[in-house]
Amino acid sequence: MRQNPPAIGIDFGTTNSSVALASDSQVELVRFPRRAGETESFRSVLYMERVRQAGHLRIGSWTGPSAIEHYLEAEKKGRLIQSLKSYLSSSNLTGTEILGRHFSFEDLISRILTDLRINAERQFGTEIRYAMVGRPVRFVGAEAAADDVFAQSRLQRAFELAGYERIEFAMEPVAAAYAYEASLDHDELILIGDFGGGTSDFSLLRVGPGVRRRGRLPSDLLGNSGLGLAGDAFDARIVRKLVSPALGAGTLLHPASKMLPAVPAWIYSNLERWHYLSFLRTRNVTEILKSARARAMEPDKIEALITLVDEDLGFQLHQAVQRLKFELSSEETAEFRFIDGTLELRRTVTRAEFEGWIAEDLAAIEGSIDSLFKSTALPYAEVDRVFLTGGTSFVPAVRGIFERRFGKDRVRSGNEFTSVARGLALRAEESLRD
Repeated sequence: MRQNPPAIGIDFGTTNSSVALASDSQVELVRFPRRAGETESFRSVLYMERVRQAGHLRIGSWTGPSAIEHYLEAEKKGRLIQSLKSYLSSSNLTGTEILGRHFSFEDLISRILTDLRINAERQFGTEIRYAMVGRPVRFVGAEAAADDVFAQSRLQRAFELAGYERIEFAMEPVAAAYAYEASLDHDELILIGDFGGGTSDFSLLRVGPGVRRRGRLPSDLLGNSGLGLAGDAFDARIVRKLVSPALGAGTLLHPASKMLPAVPAWIYSNLERWHYLSFLRTRNVTEILKSARARAMEPDKIEALITLVDEDLGFQLHQAVQRLKFELSSEETAEFRFIDGTLELRRTVTRAEFEGWIAEDLAAIEGSIDSLFKSTALPYAEVDRVFLTGGTSFVPAVRGIFERRFGKDRVRSGNEFTSVARGLALRAEESLRD
């Protein structure tokens, strides 16, 4: 009798990834090494730089915690790439040139997925060639069902390049439901809200021990909805309101130049998106910015932008933005602080101010939830519990959307960064058993 492979669940996230193994309904998470101690949350980043080996230059690559450590220690920065998952639905973005060599996006993603596999094999002591993989209801940038199909096919190809021979996909909010279900001693009708870096996904489904005993039915999943915005969209608002003006957005050329904007708007647009920011380090952008500095009415701001791009400070900027969001989740006022070498940005921000910046995004999230209930013709009152997961679920304005509709007593959260991986592993165990 052929033995089943280990039941592995992989949550490859826009910002963070995690891996879990389920055995007899018990879940163990992979612990990834780092200098500050082990972590169950693996940053979905890739760092590449030229290294000399045996007298020859080659391109070295690192992922996760080691990528960040190598990047921060490098005197001459290579390329730190974030949010690769956000590219998957873009058919016109097939690859990029890094340090003089062309890479497909599947190649780049596969480097992260390979290290996730290697770390899991090291901890569990077994070869891993199968995985239950999470996917959002709607990929970032997907405008039609065909875009989601295309994005999933690219993600599958990246897993294959990383050495996985069999891949199954499960919706990320459904996986989170499996994780929540493990704590139940009774059946419930639940709404799952899964907030990642790039997507917000919602599912209505019946879960519990009674559902497991009788066997799951397609009708247990009442419906799902999703949209391609979440934490990264909130970050973009902070960059637009706080960072871009300090880096020359809106700065004009001298009157002799007809008072035109000093820097093209598309550069600031790319600055707002983590998956585009690292690709501003090109000869073309450098020439544009130097020309703008020479003719701008506020050249010091353009100089600050040049410093950000030349020194590839996207990671430091991301950390500053994340810190502000985190502090505003528990405090009514926080200070935005971005200090690196000669570049220093500070400003006090209120929670009300931040919520005003993201009001349009909050409305889109509310619309997605309401459309789910409209499509299922289910009253809010019939939902037993709301389970929220993902980093953006910490934002009070996001949580408030659910509390207003369902009441505080029905809203729960937990294991915000690893619940999807836990649920995927449990789903894998169930799939391998069937």
